[in-house]
Amino acid sequence: MRPKVTGTRILFVAQGTRRQAGRGRSCAPGAGARSAALLFAGPACIARQRRTFGIVVCACESLRGPHRPPALHFSLPHARMPPKRCPMRILFLGDVMGRAGRAAISQTLPKLRAEWKLDFVVLNGENATGGAGLSPEHAKALLEAGADCITLGDHAFDQRPMREFIAQDARILRPLNLAKSGAPGQGARVFDAPGGRRVLVAQVLGQVFMKQPYSDPFSAIDPVLRAHPRGGMVQAAVVDVHCEATSEKYAIGHWCDGRASLVVGTHTHIPTADAQILGGGTGFQADAGMCGDYDSVIGMHKDEPMRRFITGMARTRFEPAMGAATLSGTYVETDDRTGQTTRIEMVRLGGRLPQAGPAPVDLPAPKQG
Repeated sequence: MRPKVTGTRILFVAQGTRRQAGRGRSCAPGAGARSAALLFAGPACIARQRRTFGIVVCACESLRGPHRPPALHFSLPHARMPPKRCPMRILFLGDVMGRAGRAAISQTLPKLRAEWKLDFVVLNGENATGGAGLSPEHAKALLEAGADCITLGDHAFDQRPMREFIAQDARILRPLNLAKSGAPGQGARVFDAPGGRRVLVAQVLGQVFMKQPYSDPFSAIDPVLRAHPRGGMVQAAVVDVHCEATSEKYAIGHWCDGRASLVVGTHTHIPTADAQILGGGTGFQADAGMCGDYDSVIGMHKDEPMRRFITGMARTRFEPAMGAATLSGTYVETDDRTGQTTRIEMVRLGGRLPQAGPAPVDLPAPKQG
């Protein structure tokens, strides 16, 4: 099967004589091409063809007088050019923290999808249910609010029903290296996006300062990126690095540079002010922050964490803070042809933190629920 040729339609008019110029005899276009040759064409015939073709090239040295067509300029008033492809607009939102974070997502994300014309949204949901894990009910609510994919983390299965639910809904991902074997669900998946585009989303857990000795994240993500080259198998690739140490996140970011479109950190709940495009065209931010109440200790009501720091004694369990939430994350625009990030912006909307994002948004009044 011959490849489909797109672009400007070009007409070549062969040289003729004065006697031949009025006949307008034509030959068929070459197979598979959007061009044609017109033999012995007269001026009227050339004028008709300009309605179809963007460029007309005329060899007419022997034509004289009224049979010689006027000068033809290489302008494209009637050219049928392929539509210009818009960049893919991707939003990644950091750890959704408890009820305040869920409420902010439900109230704000539909508006962001419309106003920022988002093509794909990923969010981390591992703390969305009571600050520890994600229940199937809350997963459904986040997806209905406009998330295309939910990543988890080291608290992936703190809510036990998620062990079964993750196998039923492929839009929810757990880390690739969560367990050596037998972990339910997937750690990476290719998703469909508008315009026939495809987006790879993958997640890995770090090793430094984590509570469990997870396996090597570098060797976990490497074969996934090799199998899904950006700008080829997929138009964009997003990697969620869920770990404590900023140094480890940077190392993984550089390891993925030139292969992923976006590498963004989660887990620490504090947004870093380092959104950038690395040398290989990979967008990077060490931590996207959280979607939750920042009048807290990383999303938890501050009294109990402070008590434990000061006295070394626990009195009660941690509870998520319930104040007005800030949506924190990373916005990127990517080139379909190369998979590279062409624009990156930190996102902070609502709540206490200074506001940031690709464009101002008139947010609804905060509600709790």
